[in-house]
Order: sequence, then C-alpha cells, then structure tokens
Amino acid sequence: MSASKIRIAKDKADWVKTLTISKETTGPFQTYADVMVFAAALGAKRKKRSPLGEISKRDPLPIGIEIFISRGYDAVIKLLAIAETKSTQILSPTDENSEEQRIHIFEEYANGGLEILQDELRGTVNYSETLLLLLISEKGKREEREGEFDLTRFLS
Repeated sequence: MSASKIRIAKDKADWVKTLTISKETTGPFQTYADVMVFAAALGAKRKKRSPLGEISKRDPLPIGIEIFISRGYDAVIKLLAIAETKSTQILSPTDENSEEQRIHIFEEYANGGLEILQDELRGTVNYSETLLLLLISEKGKREEREGEFDLTRFLS
C-alpha cells in the first residue's frame, strides 16, 4: 500500500466536517472521503480546479489513499487524471510521479468542488435536500448524455 494522502485545504476543513455526519452535524455524507469524491466530481463537471493553498493540519487530517481505494474511489481519481492529462500514461505504475500527479489533480478538483458547494449551500438549513435539488438540476441539464457519472450514489 502507498503512503500517499489526499489533503484538504485549511480554509475548507470546517466545511468538510459540516458536510459529514457526526455527533455535532447532520451532513449528507458519511465520511470525509465521500465528501472529497463528490466535490471532485462536481469540480470536474463544472470545470473548476482550485489550488489548495494552506493545508489542514487538524481534523480533518489528510486522508490515506487506501481509504479511497477501499471504497472504490480510486477509479474516480484515475479517471479525473486521464481526463485532465488526456493520457493514460498518468496511470503508469513505473513512473513514481504518476500517483502524485493523480492526487494533485484530484485535490484541486475537490477543492474547486468544495468552493461550488459553499456557494450553492450558503444559507441552507437542509444540505441533503439542497444537494438533491442540485443533482436533479444537473441531471436535467444533461439528460441526453448517457453513461454520465452519477453523483447521487455519495448521498447517504
């Protein structure tokens, strides 16, 4: 297993926690990994990539890549990397920089997606309901496209 980690921007750390179910919150996602994958998919869909800047050094800490692999999310990380670079070379197991590049692309799309979610959910009381409306709206815009990645599977 790799020691790679998915990092979260410091200015988005509290937001990621808010979107996750815990004793203090009723967020729509079960884990930080779920939030990050949803945000990355949304960021990619809306073509929004944002550099992380300062990294969160407290909860949530960087998330081990093995968490994403165990949940089957490594496919999303790889697909985003291929789509961004337009090359399958980014999947090379012999190029030591490939995994680092894939993670960097994923992190920036996730950060962009978190910015979108902050805008879309600002002032909202029920995040789950608003996210559902957002997904329905997105689906309606692209109904004619087949095989599109379904973001609804990340909602609990």
